[in-house]
Amino acid sequence: MNSLASSPGPLAGIRIADFCWAWAGAHATTILALLGAEVIKIESRQRIDITRLNSLTTSQRFEGLDQSPVFNQVNLNKLSLSLNLARPQGVELARRLVRVSDVVAENMRPGAMERLGLDYTRLRAIKPDIIYLSSSALGATGPLREYSGYASNFAALSGLAHITGYPDGAPAEIRGEVDLFSAATAAFAILSALHHRQATGEGQHIDLSSTEVNAALCGDVFLDSQDGRSPARMGNGDELWAPHNCYRCRGDDQWLSLSVTTGQEWEALLKAMGDPDWAKEKRFADSTLRRQNEVELDRLIGAWTCQRTPYEGMLLLQRAGVAAFPSMTGKQLYEDQHLQERGAWQATYHKTLGRQVVQAPPWKLSETPATVNAGAPLFGEHNSYVLNELLGLSPWEIANLEKDRVVW
Repeated sequence: MNSLASSPGPLAGIRIADFCWAWAGAHATTILALLGAEVIKIESRQRIDITRLNSLTTSQRFEGLDQSPVFNQVNLNKLSLSLNLARPQGVELARRLVRVSDVVAENMRPGAMERLGLDYTRLRAIKPDIIYLSSSALGATGPLREYSGYASNFAALSGLAHITGYPDGAPAEIRGEVDLFSAATAAFAILSALHHRQATGEGQHIDLSSTEVNAALCGDVFLDSQDGRSPARMGNGDELWAPHNCYRCRGDDQWLSLSVTTGQEWEALLKAMGDPDWAKEKRFADSTLRRQNEVELDRLIGAWTCQRTPYEGMLLLQRAGVAAFPSMTGKQLYEDQHLQERGAWQATYHKTLGRQVVQAPPWKLSETPATVNAGAPLFGEHNSYVLNELLGLSPWEIANLEKDRVVW
């Protein structure tokens, strides 16, 4: 039996046939799994999910298919069906699974699902109200449709990388977080489609471009460029406000970010700093002048922050009414008292890795709580449940499919 089927989340009763891999697709379906959907990850030894084998962000390689903490974080609450889609019998079983599913999700290069016979048009013929997500680098149509897509591509093509970085440096190489932006948008689109189907009975095909998703995140820059201006990198600065930066603090590689946007906040900052004499100079009299003299202003504020730890500076400034917060490492985020008390992290159990601490669902729902019920599935862990209980195959039939490397 599927031990996750009784999840109390708001999507309990929704089943997703998940053909996604890596991050941009896989995290989208994980979001829905955390909300209670039954997500069946379809994978095979013919095409192993890259996150089962290594981590592109940390350059780690993992032994075996069930040793990756990266795969675990990106595939919580899911089931695994090892089905070889290179075999016609595997494709037919995938179609049978779609018949008893509500959603299909895939993030292969455009054309791949068509070649398998698992595209929206053909699956809609067997499940008219199916909701079908296609997530790709640049969408399913147009001259760039067949470009492969990884996070750095999305960031560069969307313009997000161009505006990220220091004024005297190159565009930033933004990686995994860009995949997660795309994934969150994909999950929201599927939720919207489910809401639409509930009201109308209609399914739909969601053609999502990860590049366009990330372009939308800097839409104000695109609008601003309509007057002929070319967007520039500003580091941690702001076009209007100063001080607005990240300042070195006492200790090794310790930093505090702060932002002042009103005259009241400026006065509060000066009071917290002990009303320094330099603040009376005309060059710092208003926001425009402070912006024009930002380099010297940052040096003077940095001399004050360097005498304190990030948390000491944060407490002084926040109590005065100034927006300020430490720039944290991963370890500091995990240890942060506020995040701990808010339940940002949750311990779960993985059958190979053992106890794992993962990011908890961010939503606090009173009647249908989103929860981490289980770690990521072992490879093919739920073959029997899917093939026998959902699709009605006998143990003898399943054994033959395993022998023929259809279930593989």
